[in-house]
Amino acid sequence: MDDLALARVIHVLGVVIWIGGVSMATTVALPAIRRGLLGADRLAAFEAFERRFIWQARTAVALVGLSGVYLVERMALWDRFSDLRFWWMHAMVCVWAVFVLLLFVVEPFLLHRFFPAWAKRAPDQAFRLLHAAHMVLLVLALTTVFGAVAGSHGWLF
Repeated sequence: MDDLALARVIHVLGVVIWIGGVSMATTVALPAIRRGLLGADRLAAFEAFERRFIWQARTAVALVGLSGVYLVERMALWDRFSDLRFWWMHAMVCVWAVFVLLLFVVEPFLLHRFFPAWAKRAPDQAFRLLHAAHMVLLVLALTTVFGAVAGSHGWLF
């Protein structure tokens, strides 16, 4: 296996783990937590899921970023960022940057600080907003995956 193939494998596996986890959290875990199906303590249920996935997500996002930069540099694809037909390249960077900010800054420094008190004070509102935010992120991520797969196989809009 050459270096480009390995970088692509790492990139795709990272995306599968990361966005697959976002999909699972958004469409399965959060609805069950919101309904109290995983116990009356919704915050404890959420933290149990988050604690088990956060480092997987952080590792996957880091690997996606590193492999993405490697692929762009190694394949000399920087000029694609000046061509709007390759909108999905911009989308990949933007979605990645949003998740880096969320996973490495917002979650550890803000969410852990303020969300537990809010979830105890107004659980319906807190988990409704958390779920809505996950829905927006999932739609953006899936749109980007769609565009990246279509675009990388020659389907340019």
